[in-house]
Amino acid sequence: MKRKWTSAFIGMTVLLTLTACSGGDNGESITAVGSSALQPLVEAAGEEYGATNLGKFVNVQGGGSGTGLSQISEGAVEIGNSDVFAEEKEGIDASALVDHKVAVVGITPIVHKGVGVTDISKEDLKLIFTGKVTNWKEVGGKDLPIIVLNRATGSGTRSTFEATALDGAESVRSQEQDSTGMVRQIVADTPGAISYVAFSYVTDDLQTLSIDGVKPTDEHVTTNEWTIWSYEHMYTKGKPTGLTKDFIDYVLSDEVQSTIVPQLGYISVTQMKVEKDAFGNLTKVSSQN
Repeated sequence: MKRKWTSAFIGMTVLLTLTACSGGDNGESITAVGSSALQPLVEAAGEEYGATNLGKFVNVQGGGSGTGLSQISEGAVEIGNSDVFAEEKEGIDASALVDHKVAVVGITPIVHKGVGVTDISKEDLKLIFTGKVTNWKEVGGKDLPIIVLNRATGSGTRSTFEATALDGAESVRSQEQDSTGMVRQIVADTPGAISYVAFSYVTDDLQTLSIDGVKPTDEHVTTNEWTIWSYEHMYTKGKPTGLTKDFIDYVLSDEVQSTIVPQLGYISVTQMKVEKDAFGNLTKVSSQN
């Protein structure tokens, strides 16, 4: 599992001054809000962009994909970051937004290292998250109660996990956390715990689970052998202009896509061998370099 820079950027604010926005940028600063899974990439790119474009700043905040989509729809920010397509969120007029797919993120189940399980069937994973299996011994692990930890409602990571890992089933009611970093910490510290995070958040104190023998790797995501993945979207209200356009172009540039993107554990969209639309339909694409 790739992991190099991520923790250095978690919680970092690229700009200390929050700019009040009304849909357009002022030529000096912009604000990007939303997905916590995408946040490390936007923060890192924002810092690099600001270092070479003096006087221009990118303020990055989390809050989840639902927040990002609602804020950009209202014109309250310049960029809405999301793990899910705008079409998937109720109450969002996707036709008013422009989608910029800047990366792909794999999502993996994570467990406390003491559960005694490293591989699980998809069916058993569904049974755990829907509350039908409650002890690890039922799936070949230790005699230990299963503690399910979920992302908050509105989280793009949760939406993707439920749609792809659980085949659309809703998770059992359980403790919820807005912060991916907090999810990681709780699972690492709590015997019997299970949750899910983006690949970029996996650390050595966690155990990832393979599913039906398929490991959660970038290569398996690119072919859709590992099906729990999503695009990372940067949405704008209408076509971007000025600083907003310049920054999105920078994130999509070879400089960022070939360095920061993989170093932070994301997958460049150019590496994907399949494409997925808002309705989950897959199309094979030719290999890209």
